[in-house]
Amino acid sequence: MREHNGPHGGAGHPGGPFGGGWADTGRTLPPLPGAAYAAKRRSAVSERFPGERIVIPAGGPKVRSNDFDYAFRPHSAFVHLTAEQGPEAVPDSVLVLEPTGGGHTVTLFTRPRSPRDGGPRGTEFHSDRRHGEFWVGRRRTLAETADALGVEAAARDDLDRALRHDVPTRLLRGTDAHLDAQLSTDPRADAELLTFLAELRMVKDEWEIGQLRAAVDCTVAGFEDVVGELPYATRLARGERWIEGTFGRRARLGGYGLGFDTIAAAGAHACVLHWMRNDGPVRDGDLLLLDAGVEADSFYTADITRTLPVGGRFGEVQRRAYDLVFAAQSAGIAALRPGAPYGAFHEAAMLVLAEGLDAWGLRPYGSTATTPRAELYRRYTVCGSGHMLGLDCHDCAAARSTAYLDGALEAGQVLTVEPGLYFQPDDLTVPEELRGIGVRIEDDFVITADGAECLSAGLPRSADAIESWMADALP
Repeated sequence: MREHNGPHGGAGHPGGPFGGGWADTGRTLPPLPGAAYAAKRRSAVSERFPGERIVIPAGGPKVRSNDFDYAFRPHSAFVHLTAEQGPEAVPDSVLVLEPTGGGHTVTLFTRPRSPRDGGPRGTEFHSDRRHGEFWVGRRRTLAETADALGVEAAARDDLDRALRHDVPTRLLRGTDAHLDAQLSTDPRADAELLTFLAELRMVKDEWEIGQLRAAVDCTVAGFEDVVGELPYATRLARGERWIEGTFGRRARLGGYGLGFDTIAAAGAHACVLHWMRNDGPVRDGDLLLLDAGVEADSFYTADITRTLPVGGRFGEVQRRAYDLVFAAQSAGIAALRPGAPYGAFHEAAMLVLAEGLDAWGLRPYGSTATTPRAELYRRYTVCGSGHMLGLDCHDCAAARSTAYLDGALEAGQVLTVEPGLYFQPDDLTVPEELRGIGVRIEDDFVITADGAECLSAGLPRSADAIESWMADALP
């Protein structure tokens, strides 16, 4: 419900209904667990850009419909450099690293708690639907923000004055329209900043890996919830929506929410890589491809996919497709180790898929090749076999190719391995029995000193293990 102020005056003034009688609810907050790690990351930024001002906006609220906003999520670079938590994140905050002789001073310009003393912002508490405490809840005071994040905190209203001093400045552009218009910076320098901030996130520290473990564990619980709801989902015209809602409930209970819109794709919908309509039935005998991830309060997200037989057992053709994808994923996993080329796990998975499809006698339309070459089979598996994972589901996307796609794996990197096969329902190059079958298996891994650890090992992967798990979990 949205209320609007009536014609009567006086609210917010000492004599009005909001003018006095408020208890002191100030708090002394301990530092957030991730604050010390964020300080180290800020030091890396300071060292990389000496003598330059660095401006990192959190971004603002986005309108969903009329006077309703989407839930606020700060820019990932802002989160990485502050360790801000979801429930406390304040729209329009800006982190500024101001150059000094020995490095940088750090100030977070943010909106302070709504005042109730009748001052210049005295009516915000009850009249501002977007920022007022009566509407959206209590914010931290500036002192509480400084305590929690370990940085100096100042009012966002003071930001323009703080930026007047003319020093070389780099801005994380495209996040705050006011700053984009106000600050005249070199686009190439800004692009270099964006790239550096993305590459700074490529190797996770121990706190980040802990956050990803928590997100993965909650995601595993969400998949378990879904299996228990499958029989009920089959009775609904839009059973995919029930699956989506079941996982979403777990995500909100155990984390900040979803890391991305859930893909609950039953039957031929599994052949659409990003099926998010989730408006179809879930039929006994079909496969359900569930691609979902919980985002923790720290904004770190999991990303797991399982392809499940709705009735609890794979059909013969379904199992044949599943087993091939499982073999491809297993080959990709075996290629994960520090020092290996990033693309090695994709190439290993694609080779298994190509050889398997060739053994089935499948040839993409127009192919006359006599040996199975992976690139020929993109008709049935069009995307890469994994990606970096962290604050973004597809993390570090602004990194240079030399550091990411064409680089080497390092201990501390977190990534997914997710090969798939997708036989479109109208593809005449495949046998009719395969048409409409889509299979993807995705797990989350952290690269270790001598290989890789599967963070999502709590979910079964093989067809036999899935059938056994579902037999125990189905009501």
